[in-house]
Amino acid sequence: MIGFLRLGLFLLVGLTVLYVLLSIYARSLERERLEKAWDAAQGPGERSAFIDEGMARYARSLRRKLLWGVYIVPVTVISVLVYVLNFG
Repeated sequence: MIGFLRLGLFLLVGLTVLYVLLSIYARSLERERLEKAWDAAQGPGERSAFIDEGMARYARSLRRKLLWGVYIVPVTVISVLVYVLNFG
């Protein structure tokens, strides 16, 4: 039982690090995309306002919410495997 709890703790720590890194990377990609879009069209208004508005839309987007799959998928797979191997 202690081994399972230790595995769970290390899994959650590792997944948290992965989530943070992926989140930072995804935000930087979105910011870069917005900067390139504004530079190409010399978009409406100020550049910083355009980027801030785009990042606010990104914060509410489905793409950002899909990053939670970093937690959901591995935990679900491991839980199913533990159940099947022990009780199946």
